[in-house]
Amino acid sequence: MSDTDEIERKRPNILVTGAPGTGKTVTASLIAEKSGLRHVNVGELIQQHKCYEGHDSTLDTHILDEEKLLDLMETIFQECAEENIGIVADYHSCELFPERWFDLVLVLRANTDVLFDRLTERGYNEKKRSENLEAEIMQVVLDEARESYALEIVQEVPSNTVEELESNAERCQVWVEQWVANNS
Repeated sequence: MSDTDEIERKRPNILVTGAPGTGKTVTASLIAEKSGLRHVNVGELIQQHKCYEGHDSTLDTHILDEEKLLDLMETIFQECAEENIGIVADYHSCELFPERWFDLVLVLRANTDVLFDRLTERGYNEKKRSENLEAEIMQVVLDEARESYALEIVQEVPSNTVEELESNAERCQVWVEQWVANNS
């Protein structure tokens, strides 16, 4: 049993996940702002702490060092639990994180035309854009979430417009308040 398991948390932890371009970072930032949770942008964490083993030039992405990342995140979760701070983390994959870390997993979904435009604006090459669009069509991230976490904590939400992102954040704020009330 890790130290994190021994500390009774007073605030929930949320994972915001979805294909690249679905609005994870914006949504997680809004949730953190509205709910007083600490936003952990996992992609930035990987870059800042060099949690990668190399580079895949075909997809123009780093090859993740999962062990290094998970060790780093375990420390962050531990510190936040000790300080009674909840976390809202965002990342495009979810199956690598321990189930015990999260109380809610929000899977953002976007229509392919919206996603195509967002990925094009980011400068994704054709192969990378096609693979991400295919992953969204095949609901890869949603299926990973459903296979990795208890079904009752996995929520699929639309993320096509600013209004939907804001609505998702507001619904999470209400959920956080209820979680805190139920666990105090």
